[in-house]
Amino acid sequence: MHSSIYWVNYFALNLKNKRIDWSIKPTLTPKERNSILQSLQAWQLGETSEGINLVNAANKHAKKLNDPDYTAAIKLFIKEEQKHGNNLGRYIDLIGEKRIKKDWGDSLFRRARGLNTHMEFWTIAVITVESAAQLFYQCLKDATGCKLLKQICKDILIDEAAHITFQTERLSLLYNDKSALMRFFTYHFYTAFYYSTILVVWFAHRRLFKAGHLDFNNYWRKMKLKFQKTIKKLKPDKSHSKHYQITADKKALINH
Repeated sequence: MHSSIYWVNYFALNLKNKRIDWSIKPTLTPKERNSILQSLQAWQLGETSEGINLVNAANKHAKKLNDPDYTAAIKLFIKEEQKHGNNLGRYIDLIGEKRIKKDWGDSLFRRARGLNTHMEFWTIAVITVESAAQLFYQCLKDATGCKLLKQICKDILIDEAAHITFQTERLSLLYNDKSALMRFFTYHFYTAFYYSTILVVWFAHRRLFKAGHLDFNNYWRKMKLKFQKTIKKLKPDKSHSKHYQITADKKALINH
């Protein structure tokens, strides 16, 4: 498991990477526009959250563990998500379309997140959406011949892989701090939340997924594999005690 300061350094460095050539002219065919625009606009809106509630939850969690670097890592994580929203918004502007201010799927998810300020809920919620996002952006990339949009999607996909690792490590820490009985009930909560959420994502963006050559059966199979991979990582880290020894972890990182 990586320390919080590791993730602070990782995100700070990754934000400096410029992988998109904005001098490329967008080329989106009418057919592609019809298939992807609605989902592109909705997902762009979802990537623009200020993350106030998430930062508040991170602050509470960080204080409990005496790990202020975790809040800093979360803020940089949010900044990276906002970068995605800005890039998607810039593309929408370039193709002469409007950015939307409201979407039912985005409103539903924000409302669900707002009901709970515990870091654990936020973490499983983010893992769920980020897992779906990997399929979403791959399908968006495959649904168009536009070189600029493909670069935007590739940049996001690179970021999302690290995002899931970052969140899964935190979920493992939270999960394994529970009693065996609570882990049993928590596992079933994770499962119900994950599968109900990915169903909503499919129905909201099925046109885009199909345009990217992904039918429901393959979507469900891929998302199931992602869930199983995440759960397998929820195992105790023998190098960490029940209480997170952040000082020792920092020293190990420095020596490394």
